[in-house]
Amino acid sequence: VFYTRNTSSTIMSDKSGNTVDVLMVGTGEYTTGFVGGTAADSDKGAGVVALTMFDLRRRGKVNRVGMCGVNGKKFPGIRAHMQTNIGDVYSGMDLTCDTFPSDDKVDPSAYVGASGTFKRGDVAVIFTPDDTHFDIALKCIQQGMHVMVTKPIVQTLEHHEILVKAAAEHNVLVCVEVHKRLDPFYADARDRARSTLGDFQYMYSYMSQPKHQLETFKAWAGKSSDISYYLNSHHVDFSEWTLAGIARPVRITGTASTGVASSRGLDPKCEDSITLTVQWENMKTRSLGCAVYTSSWVAPKSDVHSQQRFLYMGTKGEINVDQGHRGCTVAVDGASFASVNPLFMKYTPTNGQFSGQGSYGVRSFELFIDACRACNAGTAKPNDFDDGSLATVHTTLQGTAILEAGRLSLDQDGRPMDIIYETDMSLEPSGIAPHQF
Repeated sequence: VFYTRNTSSTIMSDKSGNTVDVLMVGTGEYTTGFVGGTAADSDKGAGVVALTMFDLRRRGKVNRVGMCGVNGKKFPGIRAHMQTNIGDVYSGMDLTCDTFPSDDKVDPSAYVGASGTFKRGDVAVIFTPDDTHFDIALKCIQQGMHVMVTKPIVQTLEHHEILVKAAAEHNVLVCVEVHKRLDPFYADARDRARSTLGDFQYMYSYMSQPKHQLETFKAWAGKSSDISYYLNSHHVDFSEWTLAGIARPVRITGTASTGVASSRGLDPKCEDSITLTVQWENMKTRSLGCAVYTSSWVAPKSDVHSQQRFLYMGTKGEINVDQGHRGCTVAVDGASFASVNPLFMKYTPTNGQFSGQGSYGVRSFELFIDACRACNAGTAKPNDFDDGSLATVHTTLQGTAILEAGRLSLDQDGRPMDIIYETDMSLEPSGIAPHQF
């Protein structure tokens, strides 16, 4: 434990005593906002996960907090960063945190020992490189912990199916952290699509980050994962959520752009931009729709950190959403003009306290924590949340199949990949196979 507990911290919203202990696995940008020895040059300089967990402790929903990484030598810098960006900014924040491994060790398997210090019913929140998700999540599930994993939950359908079985066997709640489901613009678009826009016809999505992010992700970019897994996963999940029970993906083709990442010293195989073209089949009419998902991490720096937008068209109407521009711009001396999105994270304090509880970046975690507390109290069961209220491991198989098929298509020079189902009415993919012409 590295911080002195702030005894003046006020519990604001829950005094029931029904708390969970939380292990955060991963110490990077989304967890702490600490990248390359300083605050991230993005819209998440104070992080999201750790800030949220400290606030949930302040409000009586979380008790013990732990953080696990690979390189313990980073923790002195992380502690100083969190004190500067959280402790010194918001009053009443208790930053007490157990860290793994110790400050003098580098241990890629530190999550094994760290999870062993938590008990059944506690929570693991995993924000690590994509290729590590499966091993860490499976270990925490076997420990009896409820688990939330950043998208993509895993990289292959095989691994996803193993987690599905493990979650059921250990009776724990396992979810993907896909906060766009809580964006009010996206949630309304989803409901309109399902209720008034008819059969699915066409969707185009684009999501980008500036090319300086390649420095943030250089340890794994193009080696163990790609920009499609990292960013296309947002809008792929939006489609799976929107079309749940209505349509299913049947064929995927991947194409890519190259040149920028490799010129900056990254792996020569690292794609700059990836486009997945996905054929969807409407279940009732057997008509076909087409979705085009494009993601890039070589965009120029602009008024937003991440361009995010889509067009969704059904047989009876269409809807356009531009997540990057919400009508709020900020200009400050010494800083670039910016279009800001406080709907995602509201970092500006109110009367000295953190007041971002209504932001969908926070709500995504709080709703999961509340669901875990309900499961522990016996007032809910993990499978209660398979109704679409949370992105559970049981209801997100299509998204994993799309992303894996896209990678397989890219690796086979753009050959289309078919999603295999056991029957004409099945919605859960059972495999992926190269398309036979």
